[in-house]
Amino acid sequence: MKVLMVFTSHDILGSTGRKTGFWLEEGAAPYYVFRDAGIDLTLASPKGGQPPVDPKSDLPENQTPAMARFKKDPDAQKVFAMTKKLKDMRSEDFAAVFYPGGHGPMWDLAEDPDSIALIESFYNSGKPVAAVCHAPGVLHRVTYKGAPLVKGKRVTGFTNTEEEEVQLTKIVPFLVEDELKRLGGLFEKKGNWEAFAITDGRLITGQNPASSTAGAQALVKLLSGATQAVGCTAA
Repeated sequence: MKVLMVFTSHDILGSTGRKTGFWLEEGAAPYYVFRDAGIDLTLASPKGGQPPVDPKSDLPENQTPAMARFKKDPDAQKVFAMTKKLKDMRSEDFAAVFYPGGHGPMWDLAEDPDSIALIESFYNSGKPVAAVCHAPGVLHRVTYKGAPLVKGKRVTGFTNTEEEEVQLTKIVPFLVEDELKRLGGLFEKKGNWEAFAITDGRLITGQNPASSTAGAQALVKLLSGATQAVGCTAA
């Protein structure tokens, strides 16, 4: 089974001049959830190559077991350094797509026509779409049957209070929570930094970096169920 992970290529935090990118835990933790489940992974980004890592995500206080494992894994580091070009990815080649967060996706993937078309292709083909933390923001221009993809669906993502806590509410292009609500999503959340992921049909969303493992596990569970259903049908 093959899963596509889509990373940001954007590395500047708005007009601040500070660096951003993807949140390292949100790349490393799902990567190992998928790998340990025997899933064949392809990583992609708009520009290809090494996606930028948000330097804040690698501070001492943000270290996690998955990140420690990643830093001792030269093979994984090589995979991350050689992401494919997003424009070359096709939904028919994969069972599902997973978007790690970090602030970077808010600027490039949220507006990227290749990303928008790819998500729509996955969903229209009956395949799962998963996104965690800020990455649910990449859904804000994605439609399904003429309406926002998230309309009427239970969703979560980086909350307004979490954005306030990191003091970036005035920097980001939009607030993930507010945007998902505006589009008709049924937004749910837990306390700041608590792990929380929601599966609504074929859409999986996670609230924050701590939710990246849960979001990836939810996708594996969904894919396992789909495989079993196919097996039952075939029998």
